[in-house]
Amino acid sequence: QVQLVESGGGLVQPGGSLRLSCAASGTIFNSDTMGWYRQAPGKQRELVATITTGGTTNYVDSVKGRFTISRDNAKKTVYLQMHSLKPEDTAVYYCNVHRRLGSSNFDSWGQGTQVTVSS
Repeated sequence: QVQLVESGGGLVQPGGSLRLSCAASGTIFNSDTMGWYRQAPGKQRELVATITTGGTTNYVDSVKGRFTISRDNAKKTVYLQMHSLKPEDTAVYYCNVHRRLGSSNFDSWGQGTQVTVSS
């Protein structure tokens, strides 16, 4: 069982920056993918970015060039550096660990951290 604790959310003006952190407890396998999702009010949760143990990243188009995901495997921590924030980035951001064991998939989620972009 993986437990995830996010931190770093808050209120920021448009054009500002924030850095989210997510620390995992429990065993993280080399094959686990870590990532960030977000959910805005009235919308479905969407993928923001993912990163493998080897450092391969994937981003939703709307954040490419503005957000950077990184991972410290020794600390079992994943980060999301966000620049040039826009009001439409406002959402609850959730940390995720995705694990594939054979034909089964398992997802662990953090409690979420609120990011509000507003002047």
